[in-house]
Amino acid sequence: MVINVEVFASPGCSKCGHAKTVLRALAEELGDDCVQWREVNILEELDHAVDLGILSTPAIAIDGKLVFTGLPSVKKLRAELENRLPGREIPA
Repeated sequence: MVINVEVFASPGCSKCGHAKTVLRALAEELGDDCVQWREVNILEELDHAVDLGILSTPAIAIDGKLVFTGLPSVKKLRAELENRLPGREIPA
């Protein structure tokens, strides 16, 4: 099972940079075979962002659905990913 995560960011957004750093670390812990992610520049893919209901950055969509409308804590993002991978725990 692969979780597809999109981080919606805008140029110059410092919180967006932090969101990408946190997600990159969690994805590495789980492995690329479990979590695939990509950065979405909201200015370049505005239609896609609007379709998901994104009004601000950073925002995180998982498997095509908006899950976080702001920067989640590492704990919340970790919990969300763990819930989507039954039987798999991420090391603390």
